[in-house]
Amino acid sequence: MTTPDAARPRVTLSTSSVYPLKVEAAFETAARLGYDGVEVMVLADPVTQDVARLREFERTYGVPILSLHAPTLLVTQRAYGTTDPWVKLDRTVDLAKEIGCESIVLHPPFRWQRQYAAGFVEGVARMERERDIVLAVENMFPWRAGGREVKAYLPTWDPVPQAYRHVTLDLSHAATARSDVLAMQAALGDRLAHVHLADGSGSFTDEHLVPGRGTQPCGEFLTRLGASGFTGVVAVEVSTRRGGGANRDADLAGSLEFARTHLEAGRPGDDGAGPLA
Repeated sequence: MTTPDAARPRVTLSTSSVYPLKVEAAFETAARLGYDGVEVMVLADPVTQDVARLREFERTYGVPILSLHAPTLLVTQRAYGTTDPWVKLDRTVDLAKEIGCESIVLHPPFRWQRQYAAGFVEGVARMERERDIVLAVENMFPWRAGGREVKAYLPTWDPVPQAYRHVTLDLSHAATARSDVLAMQAALGDRLAHVHLADGSGSFTDEHLVPGRGTQPCGEFLTRLGASGFTGVVAVEVSTRRGGGANRDADLAGSLEFARTHLEAGRPGDDGAGPLA
C-alpha cells in the first residue's frame, strides 16, 4: 500500500463522490486516479461498517482509509441498528480504531435531538480525550422555508465560535450558508483539522459542485491551506450522480488536479517564502 507523504496535505476521495455506486467503486476509482486515500461515509449499508471488507478494499486497491464520516445524516438514523447518536459515534470510533484511520467527521445535533445537543460540545471533547481520536465537527447551514431561516442544528450550524478542538470545513456548506469561508479558515487557525472540498453557488440547495464550477474561493482557500503548514486531509466530496462513467472520472480527476495544484502553490519555495509569507 502506498504511504502518503504525511508532511503534506493528503487529498482523498469520499465514498459519497461515486454515489450511487457502492463503496468498493470509490476505492477502485481512488487507486486508478491517484488519490492518496479514501474517506468512508458510514451508512446503514453493512459494508461501510465491516472492518474485514474495508481492510480487504485497502489491500486490493492499495489506498488507505484516512477518515470516516460518522452516520449523523438524516438518512443514517438507523445505522448500527440504533437511533442513539452517542452509541453510533462510539461504534464509529471503534471502527476507526480497528482500521487505524486518524479522524472522524461528524455533524452537530439536529434541533430535535435535544438531549444529545445539551451535552454535545462537552461530550465530543471527552470522547476525544478518552478514545484518543480526532472528532472534527463539520460546518452546516441554516435550513430555509418560505423565505425564512429555520434553526435545524444545535447549538448552531457554525462550529467556529464553539469550543470544538477540531473542525471540518465544507466549502459547499459554506456556500449554502452564505458564509465567508476564508474568514472561517482564518478564525479557526490550527483547529481546522479536515476539509471537504466542493464548490457551491450560494443556492439554498447543498450542491457539492466540482471545485471551480461555483462561486466559492476554492483555489485561494487551498493555497492558503498549503501555506499554513496544514498536514491534514482534504477529502473531495462532490456530486457526480448525474455524470456517470467517463464524466464521473473526468470530474474526479479534475478535482484531484485542482486540489493538488492549489495546495502546492501555497507551499514555501526553496527560499522559505510562499505566496502568503
